[in-house]
Formats: sequence, structure tokens, C-alpha cells
Amino acid sequence: MATFILIHGSWHGSWCFDEVKALLEAEGHHVMAPDLPGMGGDEVSLGAATLQGWADFAAGLCRAAPERPVVLAGHSRGGLVVSQAAETAPDAMDALVYICAMMLPSGMSRMQFKQLVGPNPPLDALIKPTPGGQGTVIVGERPGAVFAQRSPPDKVAAAMMRLVAEPHGPRSEPLRLTPERFGRLPRTYIECSEDQVIPLSSQHRMQELVPGARVEQLWADHSPFLSRPVTLARLLIEAIPQNATATADQPGAEL
Repeated sequence: MATFILIHGSWHGSWCFDEVKALLEAEGHHVMAPDLPGMGGDEVSLGAATLQGWADFAAGLCRAAPERPVVLAGHSRGGLVVSQAAETAPDAMDALVYICAMMLPSGMSRMQFKQLVGPNPPLDALIKPTPGGQGTVIVGERPGAVFAQRSPPDKVAAAMMRLVAEPHGPRSEPLRLTPERFGRLPRTYIECSEDQVIPLSSQHRMQELVPGARVEQLWADHSPFLSRPVTLARLLIEAIPQNATATADQPGAEL
């Protein structure tokens, strides 16, 4: 069995992985899906959040994992956290998974990647700065039409009500990665073909910028934990390194 540490994306929280977490635990795996520090906080808390701070937080969870192998997975902006945590503590984890996530090269920030690929009008129209400018929030009547247009409407409505303020700082910090640390860990990139937040073309661009990941594709929106939780759980299990545990190549029945 393995330990999965699941890092949520922008404006989200640990709740987004609830269904996937239950599926993985039903197969006997350990799962940790934390809220990142500063999410939804006041301007002081939002302003205190840093990418390295989040990476240290995730690395600490990996070090405390009850069982190896450890699979560290991130959704969307959570990919930045996964990469920097891998550089911080590569010995504490065994594999990385990017779920339609930011997989960027060393020296590049999320904001720089946005400048590289250009605007995304449907998403950009939903983002508003917090009053003090230390974060952003999602506004508009139907954000689910961008975040989760292929997901069950009842799940989407509940999820959109739980979105919180996102710290601005980590998105502007460039990654600092090396081949000797981050680069030595196996990576899986799970594409989401119907993603309107990080379009498939942007996902492909990241794979070109940071080659070497094993690629899987889901017919899913930007919220595969809502639209395709069963298949997402299976793909996470398949990301367990085959030589890490005797049970890694026997994930059980199709989730």
C-alpha cells in the first residue's frame, strides 16, 4: 500500500479530493489532503503565503507519511507546490503526479507562464483582487461553467460555494529546481481534455518545457475529482512506482 498526499489548486481546499480520498482509502491506501496555509485568510494571512512555505509544508507531510511509497500529487496550481516540494525533500517521496497541473521549468513562475501562453478570457473574467491586493477571489454567477462544465450539476453547485481567496504571492514566485533533486523523481502528467482553466494546449506546452513525464489523458474538465473521480483514483494508483512495493502492480479491481 502507499501514502497519497493530494495538494489542491487555486481557490480550492482539501474538500475537493473527498471522493477520490475515499476511493483510495477503500483500496487500503493512506491519504492526506490538507488545506494549504493562508487559503481563504485575511490580507495578512494571504500575504504571508509563499511558494517555498507551501513546499516546506507539503514536504513535511511527506516526511510524516505512515507508509512508503509516497505519491505527491497536485491539481492545477498545486503542481507548483509539488515541484518545489520535490526539490526540497526528494528523499521523502517516491513519485509525483500532476493533475491538469502547473508543471513548469526552473526559473518560471505561474504568472510568467500565463504571459507565455496568453490570456484566457473566460477564466480571467472570473478573477477579482481581494480588497488589499494580497490575493484573488472568484466572482460571477456561473464559475462552474468554466471550472467544472462536465461535472454533475449538484456537485458543481456545492463546490463553487466553497471557493476561497487565493494568495497572490506563490503564483508570482519562480520555481527553483535541479535535475539532481526534482529531476530524479518519476512524474506522471494527467491531462484533462475538456479543461477550460488550463487548456489542453497549455498542458502540452508544459510537457514540452519539462519533458520526461509519463502522460495519461482523461476526458474531463478542470475538476476531474468531480467529473471523473473513479478513473482519477485509478490513475493515481497506477502512478505508484512499480518497484516500490510488492503490491504496487496489483492495484485491485477497477476503481
